[in-house]
Amino acid sequence: SWSGALAAWAVPTLVVLLIWIPQALGSRRQVSHRGFHVVGLWRDRLAWQVTLFMGLQSALAYCIFGWLAPILRERGFDAATAGAMVSVSVMAQVITCLAVPSFAMRLKDQRGINVALVAIAVIALLGILFAPTSTVLFWAVLQGIGQGGLIAAAMSLIVLRSPDSHVAAHLSGMAQGVGYVLAAFGPLLVGLIRDWTGSFSGTAFLFVALGLGVAIMGLGAGRALHVGARTVREGEQ
Repeated sequence: SWSGALAAWAVPTLVVLLIWIPQALGSRRQVSHRGFHVVGLWRDRLAWQVTLFMGLQSALAYCIFGWLAPILRERGFDAATAGAMVSVSVMAQVITCLAVPSFAMRLKDQRGINVALVAIAVIALLGILFAPTSTVLFWAVLQGIGQGGLIAAAMSLIVLRSPDSHVAAHLSGMAQGVGYVLAAFGPLLVGLIRDWTGSFSGTAFLFVALGLGVAIMGLGAGRALHVGARTVREGEQ
């Protein structure tokens, strides 16, 4: 049953919790960030491009995590095969999640890799939706490669676009806080489109639109620049 399958994941969670609690209770070290604050971040265009790149690629990722299995089920795959394809796609993400950050940092800028990764991810999604079912494994792996690279690129841009660690911390909060709220609407829209049209085919328009948004924001956020925010000491202007 689904309840038993989901409940099984409580076991590793409990193990991790039992390992973490003693370490958390035994820690006495506190890190103070008083004395500095960051100004100008929320008015900076580049910071918003980084934030929207994070949010839109996350929306695409959430659509995959939430709806890839139902999409495959609609295409005729049984539950076990659909679940296996999702697992394969997620495992493929690990490859580019590990490889993209170090590669991206060696580039003059990250515009090209951002656009290439979103193109791979969206084309693979269209393949999953419309290509012959015999090729679904190929498209699932390809989608994982593109999507995993996008996640890593979004995280890397937070550091690469920041002039110092204080700005990086605040940009991270902005990009992930605003970005993940925006991303939460992705799966909702997929569900609404499915209800309105009666199939997942119409979600292709959403995926292409998200891909275009990610590409546009990736071109802006991928420029070799720092955000215009700056760190100042308390009392300074």
